[in-house]
This record gives sequence, structure tokens and C-alpha cells, in this order.
Amino acid sequence: MSSERLIYLPLGGAGEIGMNAYVYGVGKPGKERYILVDLGVTFPDMDGSPGVDLILPDIQWLSDRRDQLEAIFITHAHEDHVGAVAHHWNKLGAPVYARAFTANIARRKMDEHGHPENVVRTASAWPETVAAGPFQVGFVPISHSIPESSGLVIDTPKGRIVHSGDFKMDADPVVGEPFDPEVWSALSTPEVTALMCDSTNVFNTHAGRSESTLAGDIEALVAGAKGMFVTTTFASNVARVKTLAEAGQRAGRTVCLLGRAMRRMIEASVETGVLKGFPKTISPEDTKEIPRENLMLIVTGSQGERRAASAQLAQGKYRGIVLKQGDTFLFSSKTIPGNERGVNKIINQFSELGVDVVDDSSSLYHVSGHANRPDLEKLHKMVKPKVVVPMHGEHRHLREHVKLCNSNGMCAVLAPNGTMVDLSAETPSVVDYVETGRVYLDGTSQIGALDGIVRDRIRMALNGHVTVNVILDDRDEPLGEPWCEIKGLAEEGHSRAPLVDVLEEDLNQFLGRANERTLIDDNKLEEGMRRVVRQSAMAEIGKKPEVTIIISRLSA
Repeated sequence: MSSERLIYLPLGGAGEIGMNAYVYGVGKPGKERYILVDLGVTFPDMDGSPGVDLILPDIQWLSDRRDQLEAIFITHAHEDHVGAVAHHWNKLGAPVYARAFTANIARRKMDEHGHPENVVRTASAWPETVAAGPFQVGFVPISHSIPESSGLVIDTPKGRIVHSGDFKMDADPVVGEPFDPEVWSALSTPEVTALMCDSTNVFNTHAGRSESTLAGDIEALVAGAKGMFVTTTFASNVARVKTLAEAGQRAGRTVCLLGRAMRRMIEASVETGVLKGFPKTISPEDTKEIPRENLMLIVTGSQGERRAASAQLAQGKYRGIVLKQGDTFLFSSKTIPGNERGVNKIINQFSELGVDVVDDSSSLYHVSGHANRPDLEKLHKMVKPKVVVPMHGEHRHLREHVKLCNSNGMCAVLAPNGTMVDLSAETPSVVDYVETGRVYLDGTSQIGALDGIVRDRIRMALNGHVTVNVILDDRDEPLGEPWCEIKGLAEEGHSRAPLVDVLEEDLNQFLGRANERTLIDDNKLEEGMRRVVRQSAMAEIGKKPEVTIIISRLSA
């Protein structure tokens, strides 16, 4: 019996939607050769990660074994699958393989970060494969909400893996390749050891709808609008952007794209040949020459992003364009859970401007890019794996997907982030747990989620901040009174005296009572003064602020 094994280890994307990073390994335990499938990001929120720009998977486990890593394979160009490649590439150093459109996006990211673009290599579609150590990897076209999405066939000496990637079963996706049931059914020969399967829409019991079903309703809405028509969708959903632009063109409107991400995706689609016949567009500067009723804007910011074009327009003006009463704004998108607050804020701001907002509550103007429950079952039956391992979903999605498989008599393994599964065993089983987490991109620095930086930022946001300055002379006696500066705190409390005055008086009394052992020891002095500030602030305003003590000593 061989001592080699085939393992699967998610470092991100299993137990959450976003930040996908999946490791596969073949070889003797501890000496495996690895590939990484996808390396994406997720996005911060002001409640849990204020000031953070992006959240990346913690890949330390794999970085420690970089000499065993053969290659990185990217299934498609959504940020939660490709967004961390340039941020983490220095730690891994492996070649990156993707199909042409995704490779175009990845190279742009590498260039922005000063990495060589030639490490991103363009792969052809299945049945062609890429050799990476003991792995043979093929990109199998599959429909999704971005061009050239692929599932992966991963052939190894220990069996075949099928990695679905993000997918839906769309026979007419408008842009990109349709789902081909014959191709996917043929993957079951030779036997598939394991299917790693998208779990996003496992709770949706209705069969998925095609992207092509939206055109009629969108066209009717645009044709019936009176003023300027503005719409937003996911910038990466090139098919939707095309459908929207064509609806505007048929209604006699001139189309303008607003937002860097939107323009970048359309440019990449044209450059790589996946998008043809896109309507002519104009620059934002030229919109002033077009009557409002003849203008259509397609803009970024479908998820309420503060800096995107939608949010800027809602605040009054963007690139010289102002929305007015009688204009229409369409959300041709689904609000991702967690983004409701930002989206609702924009809707209300538009309402105050007199703009009519149309969302997707009627399901007329958006379809999901992920397979619903009946389509997941169809893929299971096509691929016929020995075991299904749910991925790409929150824990509840993964667990429900396991239950779905079990109800149909299929073996399934629940494997959230950090769970190492031996797929080559007679019965696939969990063999180890690896510490996983998050890395924050904070400005230009990467910081650990447990480093305390974001935690301190949250504490300051919740409790305010006090800076205390005190000077001691060469005899370790206070030179004058301490003085305070406050940030984010009420200026007056219960005593109706300025908070700063109360704090300074209480600190002065503390220093007057302090013994010599306290005055000569910076640590004891700092601890005592911090305690006084927090107690006094609590009594005055009901807050215990964060406190910084600055002690200056004069030398003889």
C-alpha cells in the first residue's frame, strides 16, 4: 500500500463567501508537492475592520512550504479569486496559470505591484492541460457572471479531482461560454475521486435562470424612462454591462461608462476577444453635450462602496454629472449580505434628490451567477464523484450542501478553512487542522488580524482618546501641572465643567499624592495616571477612553 496521499486544504473561501484559496497536495505526508487554486480577497467593513483597504487570506502555512509549491491556478477574474495574487506573490514565487481574460486581469495587478508580468501564463481550454509536478491541470469552460470562467480537472497519481469553481448552468450567458453538459458528463471517466463544489446558492430551491432572460425587461424599463437613466451592476459582469448598454442604444440613448473598474473590465474583454459588438460609448466630459433624456450612464458601486461612482452621484455630483428629479437609477444587481446599509444609504440619498430608484426586488433585472440547489444536484449526477467536498460558502452553506449530498446517497465531507482532508483514503477523512486567518491590507502595509492594530482602532472609535503630557524635573518632581488633549469625547460631563479641566485637576491631585517610588518609575506613573483618566472620564461622561501618557524628564 502506497504511503503517498492526496490532500485538500482550504486556506480561505470555505466557511465564508470570498477570499478563496484552496491547496491540493500529492506525496508522502509532509513532503507533498502542492498547487494552489485561486488567491482572492474579501472586503472590509467599518464595524469590524475600520480603515482597512482589503482582507487577504493568511497563507503562512503555504509560504513556509513554498519550495514544495508547483504552481497557482486561477479559475476566473473575480476579486475574491484573483485579488490577492499580486499582494501575496512574493511569499510564494510560483508561476500563475489562467485563461486569457483572467490572465489579462492578473497581469495588470502584477504590474501595479511591480512584479514581472511574465510569471502569469496563459492556459488553453480543456482538453489541453498544464503539467505542474505530479499534477495535470485542465481549465474546463463553465458559465458564470464573468467571461472565461473555468472549473478545473486536476489529475494526479492518486486520482482525479474536479474543482467546479464558481458556476451556473447557463446555456446562453450572452458573453462567455455556455455550460456544456456533454463536456462535464465526460469528466466522470475515469472515475472522479472528489468534486469540490460551489455552495453559494444551495438554499435556493428554484432552477437557475439564464442571463439572456433579462434583456426584454431591462429594455422595457429603459425605454419607458423620461429623464437621465443611470444603472449599476457588478463591474465584472461583462454580459450584464453589454445587455444594459444595448438596451440604452435601442432606446436611442448615448451610453457612458463611469468607474475605473467598469472600464478596465470592458477593455480587458475587448483585448482578449471575449467581447464583441459592444455599443459605442462616450467620455464623462462629453455627457454635457447630450440631452438628459438621451443619456444612459452605467456606473460602478452596486454594493454601496463609498468611493464608487454610485455613491458619488448620490452625494450630489460626479465628474460634472448631477442627477435630478425625474431621473431613474437601476440596481441591476443583488445586494451581498452585509452591504445592505451602504446600499440603503445611497437609495435614500437618491430619493432626497427626487431620483426614482428601481431595485431587483422583482427579480426582473438580475440573475445570480451561482448554481441553485437543483443545478448542484445535476452537476453531482454528471460528475459522479466518490465524494463531494462543498466549498465557496459560509459554514451554513457547506453544512447544507453536505446534507443535500447525504439525502441523495452521496458521500460528502464538511471541510471549512484549515481542515486538511485525505482524499486518497478508502473513506475520505479529516487528517489535520491548520491555523488559518486573515491579513489586513492597511494602506500599503500588511498586518495580522491578531496584531492589535485594528483592535486598537476600534477601541478608539468606540471610546475616544485622551493624550496626557507631564514633565518631571531633575528631582523627579512635577514641573507644572499635567495637561490633556481629547479626541472623540464630549467636551463637558455631569459637572458642567470642561472635561479637560476635570481630568487635569484629578491628575494634578494624583501627582501631589504620589510617593517617590511611583514618581521615579515611568511604568508605575503611567499606570496610575491612566487609571485616573479612565475613572474620571467614566464619572463625567460614562466612557473609559483609550489613554496615551507622555512623560518627559529633565536631566540635571
